[in-house]
Amino acid sequence: MTDIRHTSVAPTRTQLLAPGGEIDSHRHDDHQIVYAGRGVLAVTTSAGSWVAPATRAIWVPAGIVHAHRAHGELELHLVGLLAADNPLGLDVPTVLAVGPLLRELIIAYTRAPDDDSPERTRLRAVLLDQLRASPQQPLYLPTPASPPLRALCEILQAAPADSRTLPELGRQVGASGRTLSRLFRSDLGMTFPQWRTQLRLQHALVLLAEKEPVTAVAHRCGWSSASAFIDVFRRTFGHTPGSHPTG
Repeated sequence: MTDIRHTSVAPTRTQLLAPGGEIDSHRHDDHQIVYAGRGVLAVTTSAGSWVAPATRAIWVPAGIVHAHRAHGELELHLVGLLAADNPLGLDVPTVLAVGPLLRELIIAYTRAPDDDSPERTRLRAVLLDQLRASPQQPLYLPTPASPPLRALCEILQAAPADSRTLPELGRQVGASGRTLSRLFRSDLGMTFPQWRTQLRLQHALVLLAEKEPVTAVAHRCGWSSASAFIDVFRRTFGHTPGSHPTG
């Protein structure tokens, strides 16, 4: 069994990662806010994956084993919070919306000297206030446990543009469309179309971070047209993929 790196204190710092760069599986006794000021960040646990561009941050609770991966040039900002200090009341990883003020607070806090000065204490208090007010975002791709569902999800993760229906995919993995539909709801808490949309949006974020044109992203992720992709992207993120911040 591979040893999981463990640190009692979650660091507060800024770190640069090259495209494809990784931080291997590890855990902290503290909570952590993970934010990509530039590029796109993927956080993976045994339960699933979360992908966050510069308009989102990821809350990682204390004790959760997780790994990071960079898509595009990643400017990673890490904010450690004591286990007793949980402004969100969350015990599972969660994506949070990051507005302009919270973005600047996170960047300032992770770049400032890590001391107990009154200025830093005030900065931290405002940062926590902004975190409490941050809307949670459903940008989560859960990992299935059921063998046929896992096989199906692996097929689509390798080819997000695969447009086959659930019964058609079921024939490849040896399960009926009805059985797979039930497993999506019971195991993953979402429908098959919802899961596939989440998968395609995560893949789109990665491709945009790699500077792929919007039309190419739409095609590679399985949308019928660029306009259909733009519509779903705008409803999810609040802006078009053409104006999406990638650093």
